[in-house]
Amino acid sequence: MTLEFSQVGLAPDFVDYSRGWDLQREIHDAVLAGTAPSTVLLLEHAAVYTAGKRTEDHERPFDGTPVVAVDRGGKLTWHGPGQLVGYPIIKLKNPAGIRDYVERLEAVIIAVLADYGIAAERIKGRAGVWLNADAKGPARKIAAIGIRVSEGVTMHGFAINCNNDLAPYGQIIACGITDAGVTTIAQETGFDVTPADLVARVTEELQKNEDALVATPEGALR
Repeated sequence: MTLEFSQVGLAPDFVDYSRGWDLQREIHDAVLAGTAPSTVLLLEHAAVYTAGKRTEDHERPFDGTPVVAVDRGGKLTWHGPGQLVGYPIIKLKNPAGIRDYVERLEAVIIAVLADYGIAAERIKGRAGVWLNADAKGPARKIAAIGIRVSEGVTMHGFAINCNNDLAPYGQIIACGITDAGVTTIAQETGFDVTPADLVARVTEELQKNEDALVATPEGALR
């Protein structure tokens, strides 16, 4: 296998965003140089708002809470305790296949959520993984995706809402979307599902996509 997984920090060992960002860049440089394998970082962040390149001023926290500007796609979101964050730093087999990569990340998350009886899906024109409007409420987002690809190697990734507090989303226009809500696995199922509970299944589903996504190191036999 050429895809490695690193569990950087889960509750109570929350990872400061700047530390996670530095680690991403270090591994990205090493993968690009061929001195490290494609690697997926799995972690829980300490609470933070991050703003992608398309974030507009009116979408920022209403109370002036600081926001970290990052170089991924997408808009404003929140990371924090109770949310499983995955940063796949992958040398893509097809550097032009960015849409396929995003769709595979979405499919991984949809498969994991199905284990909990959650019928999540994609919504055309909106990144991430969603639940359609139903008796519980309007359409709502349960996982966010925001990536960057630099020289054929991916950065940033996905965030799955497990049992996190949704109050921080009330201070922002999350992902620039005003006509839908946000939810968690715990809220949908009534069970206290933690990020640690998802690690094994997320790993398993990503491994299923390795051959399709990850470039084989030079000289390696597959």
